[in-house]
Amino acid sequence: MTEKTTPDWEAIERAYRAGSLSIRAIGELHGANHATILKRAKKNGWERDLTEQVRAATQRKVTTSVTSGTNKGSLVTEAEIVAEASDKAASLVIYHRGSLELWQNIATKLSVFLAEAEITDKNHGDFARSLNAGVDAQLKVIKAQRQAYNIDEAGDDDKSDTVTRIELVAM
Repeated sequence: MTEKTTPDWEAIERAYRAGSLSIRAIGELHGANHATILKRAKKNGWERDLTEQVRAATQRKVTTSVTSGTNKGSLVTEAEIVAEASDKAASLVIYHRGSLELWQNIATKLSVFLAEAEITDKNHGDFARSLNAGVDAQLKVIKAQRQAYNIDEAGDDDKSDTVTRIELVAM
């Protein structure tokens, strides 16, 4: 006849409260019936309340000890991950700033051309369309520049559009 062993109820309680395993899996692991575990948990007031904390701790551990794809075996810290991501983002912002400068020059050429253009009965429709397109392009360039150079605080998009429109009307 097989000898019955008493389950390690402290280990069962820790596993139950951690919430990582199902009740049946805990029972199989510790040699206890799942119904008995549920009864004991109810009787002693065990709660499966640590699931989120375990999940968060796991995520922190994974983040701080991710194995780099290029350097197998070396650990990548959060600071290194942030540095790499910020380097990529900074390069992109610098590229966008250069691109915006090019578009600003194009918009300026258009505004100089329109300022010097003679308006006639034949070309006033084309002039008006060009003027509208030029103002729209200028507004978009200014908004993009303000974002690229972090001039506006988060949520100030509407305010910067209003200021820009007032600045252009005043010109």
